Formats: sequence, C-alpha cells, structure tokens
Amino acid sequence: MPTILDIFKDITKLQRCSGNHSEFIAYMQNLSQKLGYICLVDDVHNILCKKENSNAKIVFQSHYDIVCLKENCVPEIIEDEYSLSAKDSTLGADNGIGCSYMIALMYERFDGEFLFTSDEEIGLIGANGLNLPINANFMLNLDSEEEGEICIGCAGGVDIKAIFNNKKIVPNIDNLDLYEISISSLPGGHSGVDIDKNIPNAIKLLIQSIKGCDGKILDISGGERINSIPANAKAIIATKKQPKKLIDNMKIEKIDTKSEHLSIYDDTLLNYLYSFKNGVRELNKELNVVQDSINLALIKTNIDKIVIEFSARSMNNENLKNLKDSTKSDLEKIGCNVNTYGKYPAWNPDINSFTDTILNIYKNINSKASLRAIHAGLECAIFKEKFPNLKIASIGPTIKYPHSKKEIVYKDSINNVFEIVKIIAYNLK
Repeated sequence: MPTILDIFKDITKLQRCSGNHSEFIAYMQNLSQKLGYICLVDDVHNILCKKENSNAKIVFQSHYDIVCLKENCVPEIIEDEYSLSAKDSTLGADNGIGCSYMIALMYERFDGEFLFTSDEEIGLIGANGLNLPINANFMLNLDSEEEGEICIGCAGGVDIKAIFNNKKIVPNIDNLDLYEISISSLPGGHSGVDIDKNIPNAIKLLIQSIKGCDGKILDISGGERINSIPANAKAIIATKKQPKKLIDNMKIEKIDTKSEHLSIYDDTLLNYLYSFKNGVRELNKELNVVQDSINLALIKTNIDKIVIEFSARSMNNENLKNLKDSTKSDLEKIGCNVNTYGKYPAWNPDINSFTDTILNIYKNINSKASLRAIHAGLECAIFKEKFPNLKIASIGPTIKYPHSKKEIVYKDSINNVFEIVKIIAYNLK
C-alpha cells in the first residue's frame, strides 16, 4: 500500500488549480474501480466514493482544488528530511494532504463515504452546489492546518467588488513626471488565518507610496487571489515629487516620457484606500481568535475603470452583514458601483458527543489537543446548513503559509494526524 507521502506526490502531479477538474476526477474514477468503490460525480464536479452496499457511519471530506499563484501551475515538490514545500509556487498541501488521508483509507478498503469537493478556494462552489447522497451521521473534515487543534467552528465570509470609473483627461499644465512603482515577492498568506500575523499587504503599501508623493493614478494592479494577502502590486502615476521607497521589495522607475495630457483617476479612490482599515477589525477574546477582518485583495485597471475586490470575514453572521453593509456604503459614497458575491455562513462552535470522542482520542496521543474555532471559511458551515443533524469536526496537520510560495507542511505532523484519523475511523465503525 502506498504511504501518505506517496499518494500526495502522486496527486500533486495532477492539474488541480481551482476550476480544473478533469484530471483528478479521472484519477479517482480509476482508483475507485481498482479498489472496489463506486464513484459518483455531480454537476459541480464533486466526487463521492463509497462501497456499493455501504454501512458508513462517517463521511470524510476534503476539497481537491488548490490555490495557484500562476495559471495552470503544477507544483514542483521540494523535500527535505522534515518537510515538503514547492519551488516558486504554492504546495497544495491545502487540501491535498486531506485528500491523501482519504485515499489511504480507501486503499485499506475502509467502509466510509469519501467526499472530495471542488473549487473551495474560489468561493466554496462545490460545497454550495453539492448534489450527492450523504448518509453518514458524522463528518470529519480534513482541511484544518494546525496539529493538535480540533476545529468546531469557523468564520463566515463575503467578497465585495467595487468598480470606480471617475476618470478624466486633463492637460499636464503642472508638468508632472511619470513613475512606475512596483512591489514584488512579499510573503503573502491566507487572508483568514494569517490576517493577524502582520504580513504586509502590497496594495496598501503601494497606496501609501502614491499618497506620500501626492501622486495621480493612471494605472494600477495588484494581488493574486481573492483569499490571499497581496504579495505583488504596481502602478503608473503622475507626480511632482519623487516617490519614496518604503521597503526593499519596492522598485521606483521614472518614465522618460512627457505628456501634454494625462488620463487620471479622481483622488477620492486613492484617499479612500489610503485610510481604509485593512486587516483585523475586532478580536474574540472568548474564542481567542480574530472576530472580524477585511482584506484588500485585488485591484486592476481596465480600459476606463478600476476594479477593487475585498474579502470580509466574521465569526458571527450578523457582524459579517454589518461589515459588508458598511464597506459597501463607504464605497458607494465615493462613487463606486458595488456588488457582493461568494458569501458563506459562519459555523457556530458546537461541542457534542462526536467532538468529545475526537478530543479524547486526540489527547491519548497529544495531551495538548484542544477544541477551537478558526478565522477562515470551512465547508463545514455549508454542510451543517445542508445536513443539520450531521455532527461535524475538522482536523489536519500543521501547514504554514498556505496560499503562498512559502507554504510548507511537516512530515511528522502528516503522519501523526493520519494515525488519529484512522483511530477515529475505526472507533466509529
């Protein structure tokens, strides 16, 4: 039987960037036939593997898509004695390790339901559109990223998209100079679990530099994914003042061109983004987790407009609504057209017999194990809405810096958590 690492390396060779489904579906169909499972696929590319006459008590669940910072990226794994990472890309341990655990249990012919969901990283599309028969009473999600922590609650989220088109052509009577300011290769990170780690936001830094030299925006772009802290950004601006370099990763180049007329965007957007409070908005001391946050994730100039996208999160659905509404209102006040998308609910912390069983099993192996909530979106919240009687918990190995080029997972943690997964599986059986 292949090891977890063997399985992970095998599926890492497949094209699993969000929106790509065919290679992993074919892989699971072939594997299911080989191991004696039926393999069901629904209209949104979710996959459910189970035995023909299953008596499964538990459904294991992981999403199979990964964040790719470049289109159609297939990670090149870098391995040392202790860990796995990737060369100049995300690794896809989020959630490829969870998928590998499930496949390993299938190799053991375990009678469970194995649900592989699609496109979690671009709005939990698979979970929202799920149309497959789940009959088990318990769900173990394998998308958590800290060994020793049993997740029993998560943040809800919503994405906010604003379009700003207040632009005009003006004569360059002040003889303004043109500059290109660029920021590259910042650490990046997950805009939920990493939002409180003081990771610099490339778009915010760029805006600070433009504001500092009284610059006028001609063109601007930045960010990689809606759920990532931006690592790269650049702008072309017009200004009288030499822009200042704020960090080592910033590059400033004067453009040796003089224009009689300039096509510039109104300062109201620059001023709004400069004063925008990015990151943590409130802490939850009871759960020891971020309560509310919002991340300035993406910005891009199209022919005659600037498109700005934010990702808001909260552990409370009412707070999330208030954060969405206030941000939308503020953007509309500066003339933006605003809409929201990708909304998913918070999962209220729930302690029950299933979570108690997992905690007891975990503590026999790791005495520091604990129940907690996480400031990130998990598909568990959607499954709880779809299947109210389903008892759900989430565990996983330690994964650092998911959604970034620094993503790393530790071999000992991978193996430790799989032992716990197996004990949970056979205990419930």
